[in-house]
Amino acid sequence: MRKPSAERVLGAISGRKRSSGAMAPFVLPITEVLVVADCWQTAADEAVIHRAIETAAETVNAGLGEAELAVMLTDDAGIRTLNSNWRGVDKPTNVLSFPALQPTGPSGADDAPRMLGDIAIAYETTRKEADDEQKPFDHHLSHLAVHGFLHLIGYDHENDDDAEVMETLEQEILAQLGIPDPYADRERMD
Repeated sequence: MRKPSAERVLGAISGRKRSSGAMAPFVLPITEVLVVADCWQTAADEAVIHRAIETAAETVNAGLGEAELAVMLTDDAGIRTLNSNWRGVDKPTNVLSFPALQPTGPSGADDAPRMLGDIAIAYETTRKEADDEQKPFDHHLSHLAVHGFLHLIGYDHENDDDAEVMETLEQEILAQLGIPDPYADRERMD
């Protein structure tokens, strides 16, 4: 794997942080959490998701202004259907992100918040991964919420350079939440 320069990674992060200079007040995105599977522990899981997304939004400050997103807490059967229908992959996964299409022309509802998109998280896969990796469930859930949010605002991991930038951001955001580096035990290829 070709590593990007530290300047590129840090530049991508620092270029998105709030500056201490005069700027418009920072507005957190409105996050609606929809629980569609009974296996979720509603209040506790929703609080974890809100905290993770708020921390991610503050860290990247991507000029979101007033924006909205939805997080659907589903089960493996629900996410398997989404994965099959939208990605052609007939198996469950932990998280899927669906960025909203942004209007290109003038819109009549200028005062309406911008829709960032939707995130779906599957309980059973998330629980199994957390157990297999011996991590607290809320740490893994936070990581998946952050990961999904970063996809909604344009980050991806389709190539090594982009993956490095996205993972570095995830590590920084999770550290702010007091969550250890989720990639620390992974063997990196040089």
